[in-house]
Amino acid sequence: MSKLRAGIVGATGMVGQRLITLLENHPYFEISYLAASSSSAGKTYEEAVKNRWKLTLSCPEEVKSMLVYDGGDVSQAVGKCDFIFCAVDMPKEQVKALEEEYARAEIPVVSNNSANRHTSDVPMFIPEINSSHADIIPVQKKRLGTKKGFIAVKPNCSIQSYVPALAPLMDFEPQLVNVTTFQAISGAGKTFESFPEILDNVIPYIGGEEEKSEKEPLKIWSKIADGVFVNAVSPVVSAQCIRVPVSDGHLATVSVKFGKKPSKEEMLRRWNEYKGLPQELGLPHAPEKFLTYFEENNRPQTALDRDIYGGMGITIGRLREDCIFDYKFVCLSHNTLRGAAGGGVLTAEMLYRLGYLY
Repeated sequence: MSKLRAGIVGATGMVGQRLITLLENHPYFEISYLAASSSSAGKTYEEAVKNRWKLTLSCPEEVKSMLVYDGGDVSQAVGKCDFIFCAVDMPKEQVKALEEEYARAEIPVVSNNSANRHTSDVPMFIPEINSSHADIIPVQKKRLGTKKGFIAVKPNCSIQSYVPALAPLMDFEPQLVNVTTFQAISGAGKTFESFPEILDNVIPYIGGEEEKSEKEPLKIWSKIADGVFVNAVSPVVSAQCIRVPVSDGHLATVSVKFGKKPSKEEMLRRWNEYKGLPQELGLPHAPEKFLTYFEENNRPQTALDRDIYGGMGITIGRLREDCIFDYKFVCLSHNTLRGAAGGGVLTAEMLYRLGYLY
């Protein structure tokens, strides 16, 4: 089969830039369509991102001369791409309407945005954990009246460090989870040059992150009943989200109370052996090991470990018993790779192999 044509709506932002670099020489997909705000429309991509390229990787030559379209005009995408990645910066209700318009135009949407994360028939994937949620896509298509078009989303980057560590332990009935995330500035689309107030500073508030961190895991662990997702009711998650002076990488400290307390040895075994559909299928951006545990007391470290398996692996360390909860440990994920663009690409790869994108 020839490669599928991928569009990127929101191509000039940081996540859009990451998507472009991840799709370079991709075995399944080729970039055929770039779209952004109306102010970028009509320019070449190189012109549109002039002085705004935020990554250390260079912009791929093959996209520099591509024309940028108006992402708000869905009709321009029809016939130019087989599916899109959506990473726009717009008010939530506008994003929700726009993504549905693309889907109704028979263009599947893999979204980085939060607007549809709690839509009752839209799957929200961490592919190693809940790939079975793809089963709801035919139901969503029926609601939309489409043959091909649908919406799938990835969760907020803040949950993708600690939720993977809990996934192999769910049969031990985690009841209470207390988590603090220490989040990199790239999560706000910033660099140190554009965010000088973070230097020598920690900011104890990130708008909307704590609510997402507490609610989105319950959809990851949800069940499908009568054509909608029914969210899990446990574990109850209490979160604090902190912005720290780090370029990339979200670190989380986690304390967990279980209904059936496992042994430390069993937790370590589960983490070491856990794999999901991406590993079984050998997807291009699937990490060889989803979860990696470090025995050293000072690991994982953001600068040392965020790039494990191309930034798509999750690292864990410092597992020990807790005097209030049962156990506590530390987790780390790369927020713009696993947590954003890379997670979106992995989701698209999974949906491709499951036959939903063509």
